[in-house]
Amino acid sequence: MSKMTPQEMAQKIGSGLLSFPVTPFKADYSFDEATYRANMDWLCGYDVAGLFAAGGTGEFFSLTPTEVSEVVKVAVDETKSRVPVLAGTGYGTAIAREIAIGAEKAGADGLLLLPPYLTHSEQEGLAAHVEAVCASVKIGVIVYNRDNAILQPDTLARLAERCPNLVGYKDGIGDIELMTRVYTKLGDRLTYVGGLPTAETFALPYLDMGVTTYSSAVFNFVPEFATNFYTAVRKRDHATIHAGLKDFILPLIAIRNRRKGYAVSIIKAGMKVIGRDSGPVRPPLTDLTEQEIAELTALVKKLPAIRSSQQAAE
Repeated sequence: MSKMTPQEMAQKIGSGLLSFPVTPFKADYSFDEATYRANMDWLCGYDVAGLFAAGGTGEFFSLTPTEVSEVVKVAVDETKSRVPVLAGTGYGTAIAREIAIGAEKAGADGLLLLPPYLTHSEQEGLAAHVEAVCASVKIGVIVYNRDNAILQPDTLARLAERCPNLVGYKDGIGDIELMTRVYTKLGDRLTYVGGLPTAETFALPYLDMGVTTYSSAVFNFVPEFATNFYTAVRKRDHATIHAGLKDFILPLIAIRNRRKGYAVSIIKAGMKVIGRDSGPVRPPLTDLTEQEIAELTALVKKLPAIRSSQQAAE
């Protein structure tokens, strides 16, 4: 059971960079606990404000509810309260509640509620879904506004009144007008998380809208780059930001965009590149080709040349 209140969790994750660790699999696609423990311990050595176990990059969509609880339990045990651990939950309301309860029992400090499976719903139905999940646990809940689960500002405001443990809003659609209306409506009632794929590309403009943190998938395999980039964003160090985008993030996106599902696959490939092989992605995702891994390797090798403009001036 988490020792953090929902509000404490929200304040903590809003203070720094967030990441979604990959879930390592063996060749037979079973959970590789030993590698996961080693990865989590390594990542905790960097300045990160929260780790999301069994999240999107952690292939939540390919895990069973039992596996989610198992992954979260291992994450909580290995991090040893060094950083908050949040768990993914989703699918239909009944399954989302089951996963949420299991994650809370496993010691998660909070939840990220992903969109329901496939179904498109009216605001009333989405609100009932979110409220049911919030009511099933005492830990904090962050709602992920994305795809078929787009909550409007008035809906969010009503949910915030009814659900004290609804403490966060993660944006995954990039609608600047909607983000502005949400922040104007709810202000500091929620912690706002940037959640677009490869969030580094949107980090600076989102900061000006009150989004103080974002989820960095690349933190998995280049944590030093990711934390330095986040520091540059918070300092509005444009030179460092643009260098990081030009020399690493945008070329990485070019590889990612070649095939569907590569947003996750390229992170698993990155783990292999740095010598922390975390196994394959589970179907229906596919792994990068050897040529694409070679391209990614070349990108990672160039990273030491990316330095803060402030450091270069010293």
